[in-house]
Amino acid sequence: SSQYNLSTENIFWTTSVTVQQLKMVIIQKLIAIFLCVNCFMLFTFFKKEVFRTTTRYILFAHTLLNDSVLLLFTDLVALQVYLNILIPVEFCILLCMIMEILSRTTRFVITAMCLERYVAICLPLRHADISTLRTTLAGILFIWALSSLYVIIDLFIFTAIAPPSYYAEETFCRYEILLLTEWHTYMRAILSNLEFAVIGIILVFCYIKITTAAKAASGDNKKSSSKAQKTLLLHTMQLLLCLIEMLCPFVEIVVQEIDFQIFVNVRYFHFIAFTLASRCLNPLVYGLRDEFFFAALKYYACFRLKKTVSPHF
Repeated sequence: SSQYNLSTENIFWTTSVTVQQLKMVIIQKLIAIFLCVNCFMLFTFFKKEVFRTTTRYILFAHTLLNDSVLLLFTDLVALQVYLNILIPVEFCILLCMIMEILSRTTRFVITAMCLERYVAICLPLRHADISTLRTTLAGILFIWALSSLYVIIDLFIFTAIAPPSYYAEETFCRYEILLLTEWHTYMRAILSNLEFAVIGIILVFCYIKITTAAKAASGDNKKSSSKAQKTLLLHTMQLLLCLIEMLCPFVEIVVQEIDFQIFVNVRYFHFIAFTLASRCLNPLVYGLRDEFFFAALKYYACFRLKKTVSPHF
């Protein structure tokens, strides 16, 4: 996806080698921290059956795993650029396709999380029937199929246009190597805008319904509805960061025409502020705000020695 333009050849070109090294060290440390946090949360998820059989936790774990793999691949691309290693286009295609699918899958799963909260708050009597393990797995498969469809269309167009000699050309891995014509780029932009419009409508619908339910509720129900509202707002922030990620390349094109050095710094900032930040929010939404999951995290973080945390939460 275009938001992973971190992989272009100029991202780490600066006048100072020390600055290059510092930027790479910062990226490596941030990714390492995120991966450690995600791995610990995944460990906690798999240790408890109640998490493995509950829709919202399954979707949460899926997003953690999805983001972790995406960060690993993004890091590989960053290292490829930093070490100035060129790879034939034919070998980059698969990596670019996987990263694009993972990127789209994250957005769709976050939307599914919002729908799950809507069902839990606004349709509590039907929640148990709708949010079953079978339905959840079917939903995840559908999300993967839908995410893959975008890439399959791009690949079909690419193979129909690309000359045989193009596959042997050496390059840095980025999704733009699959976009050889201007109309193809516009088509992708239109599809992406349509996708975010649909997601936006779903979010607004869920938020209005949950807000209405919160006003009409009382006691524990009001507390749950209010918490769901805040969760939805955090999910909206995640998706907003994803949208900004998609818009970043257009800003970078304008900046590049003005000053190349500013362009390099802007691109680095975009990667830190939007690509990494959007994936940092997910552990916060469920990992720290959810009482049961947070209790489990504390229990295993203390190596099961903390007496105030029950292993049966």
